[in-house]
Amino acid sequence: MRLAVRGGLVVTERETRRADVIVAGERIEAVLDPGAGAAEEEIAAHGLLVLPGVVDAHVHVNEPGRAEWEGWRAATRGAAAGGVTTVADMPLNSLPPTLDGAAFDAKRAFAEREAIVDFALWGGLVGDDPAPLRELRGRGVVGVKAFMCPSGVDEFAHLDPDALEPALHAAAAAGLLVAVHAEDEDAVAHATRELRAAGRRDPAAWEPSRPIPAEVRAIECLGRAARIGGATVHVVHASNAGAVDAAARCRIAGARMTIETCPHYLTFDASDLGRIGPPLKCAPPVRTSAERERLWRSVREGAVDLVASDHSPCPRELKERGDIWDVWGGVAGVQFTLAALLTEGVHRRGLGESALARLLAGAPARLLGIADRKGAIRAGLDADLALVDPEREWTVTARELEARNGVSAYLGRRFRGKVVRTIVRGRTVYRDGEVVADGGAARFIAREGSS
Repeated sequence: MRLAVRGGLVVTERETRRADVIVAGERIEAVLDPGAGAAEEEIAAHGLLVLPGVVDAHVHVNEPGRAEWEGWRAATRGAAAGGVTTVADMPLNSLPPTLDGAAFDAKRAFAEREAIVDFALWGGLVGDDPAPLRELRGRGVVGVKAFMCPSGVDEFAHLDPDALEPALHAAAAAGLLVAVHAEDEDAVAHATRELRAAGRRDPAAWEPSRPIPAEVRAIECLGRAARIGGATVHVVHASNAGAVDAAARCRIAGARMTIETCPHYLTFDASDLGRIGPPLKCAPPVRTSAERERLWRSVREGAVDLVASDHSPCPRELKERGDIWDVWGGVAGVQFTLAALLTEGVHRRGLGESALARLLAGAPARLLGIADRKGAIRAGLDADLALVDPEREWTVTARELEARNGVSAYLGRRFRGKVVRTIVRGRTVYRDGEVVADGGAARFIAREGSS
């Protein structure tokens, strides 16, 4: 049975043009001039952007083990509502963390029962033991995640400077990409001690407690270790242009390194921490408005490889503590990445639609090694599409929020650009404000070439 998405503006990394997308089964069969190609079912897309479904390379679903924090059903409902057709889940904060084959198998089983959109899985890197890394590689993880400072949960150890190079070497030997939370532990600890000693407990204390030089120093250290260890590394959630520049210097010096930022760094600034408070606490923190604009310049110039949500929800009570040091750090944002980039990027700062397709779909699919299936509107790939009304203005309300605990920094945010339909492998999962699919139909997407 064929489906035709007719009359929309089809966005690729090269161009935006009016075209029809013809779907046969789960795959794109052709992209044709309007009116060409026969189909038994049609979706009218006149006046809409037809974008490749967002590939979110960085989400924390927290199941198994901490399903009360979010879980596969809740997280992927939010993904569907935001035009996200594939999520790549991080190895924490699930219990057990995804550190070996058995933990991977348990997580995959939960996801296959509950997820609404397709999914990939990251493993974890906490040492240089090759055995669990080979198990993870064999199961098709897209890579492994490591921390250069404490992760926030006891069961997922970070790598101190002496352990970093051996761990990267072990990951490289296993053929694994390494995603790294890059903040210098000593710099963060020193700044935090000074602020706490001064009696600061307010949300505004959070940004200076994790200063920009802590990111820059860690990225430079990572670049040196990656060169020596022969690893390919990806810096997650860069909060500022200085971090992006550091990654560029590392590449010039010979490191194989990519870097991402997140929609909250491109949408909010440090003054919003006082207004919004704990829902906006994350690590690294959101920066000043001047730093945000410098980061946007890096995005527009192509120095940032991709944008990912770093969706990291938690129970409401972990966000309602009065002391900022005791509040869980993480922003629930998988639902709003595309809307934020449309509003803040396309409409306000002149980001091209093709750049949007690259940042949110093509580049993350290539990074994760799943571009043979995902990330573009092209014949032969999965029919993953986000249909967007680019001019519709809307405000995030509690009713529209898809999050288990109803907490998000984006509540009350006004956007221009609204997802009206999300299609995963030819199947509509979200339409006109409602999630219209149940869990169980999602598919695990392994990294290309996994054994």
